[in-house]
Amino acid sequence: MKPTLDCRIRFVHALGRLVAILLLSLGAISLARAGDITGAGSTFVYPLMSKWAATYYARTGQQVNYQPTGSGNGIRQIRSASVTFGATDMPLKPEDLRAAGLAQFPIVVGGVVPVLNLDGVRPGQLRMTGLLLADIFQGKITNWNDPAIAAENPGIAFPDQKIVVVHRSDSSGTTFNWTDYLAKVSPQWGESVGAGTTVKWPVGVGANGNEGVATYIRNVKGSIGYVELTYALQRRLPYAAVRNRAGVFVQPSRESFSAAVAAAEWNPKADFYQVLTNAPGPQAWPITGVVFVLISRGRGNPGETKDALAFFRWALSEGQADASAGHYVALPENVVKHIEAYWKETFQ
Repeated sequence: MKPTLDCRIRFVHALGRLVAILLLSLGAISLARAGDITGAGSTFVYPLMSKWAATYYARTGQQVNYQPTGSGNGIRQIRSASVTFGATDMPLKPEDLRAAGLAQFPIVVGGVVPVLNLDGVRPGQLRMTGLLLADIFQGKITNWNDPAIAAENPGIAFPDQKIVVVHRSDSSGTTFNWTDYLAKVSPQWGESVGAGTTVKWPVGVGANGNEGVATYIRNVKGSIGYVELTYALQRRLPYAAVRNRAGVFVQPSRESFSAAVAAAEWNPKADFYQVLTNAPGPQAWPITGVVFVLISRGRGNPGETKDALAFFRWALSEGQADASAGHYVALPENVVKHIEAYWKETFQ
């Protein structure tokens, strides 16, 4: 039986109302999200960024949606203007920023640490040099009882156990700081592997993000990798002391990261470009890294840029208590003043 004309008309009207409701619903969702600040990038800073976002929302009602997709992805997303800001542990050089129409400023400092899963080894007990780490990650040292490791650690009885090397599989600022350090202390590493957010790893297995590396280390005996310190502490992973440029074995801590910052030269005219690996000073942690924010110069939504700068202004002042609690290092007050002046000059 064919439907009558009246039935067909009622159906069309009902369908039209349903479409209208759906469009209104989608519009409401769009409006609800229109004022959100979106960011992506560094997994290094994610534990702190998530705290900042939660506290800032509770105080202001402003939502900050941050995705820890890796520094390389954060750079790509801000270049394509698909987020309000990108976060990266590898700073971009001034000429690259100008070419991409981006501005850059630091927000916090932290440290990359070697982490391992070895029975009987406590956090901070194992001693590593840069050359040892380079040889392990090149596959030149393959067993934990290798004489070169034992020579730096006379109080530890190492098992006859294969070393499982774990590295990042994604484009990572943590990898940049790790490989930049190894390239500075090992000429062979510098020539054969080099430094970058991604490199051609000689050996090892890859894991995604600081979280992925930390999870793999926790689950696999004999493994060694690198993560930001907060991930090591949260997951109770043993980490190594590392010999710094002054020849001193230092522990990763806010104090040793701060000692590395003391050597920094923050230049707003160079968009604060700064790499802190292998910094001088007897107390300096040798694999200290800076987290930078990237924001479009004039290409993005002015309202979103204004909201993002308000969030980071809060983070660099009231949010510093969260940084200290999370084993990051707040930027010195004079640097914060330089950043605020840079904002005024850049985002007029």
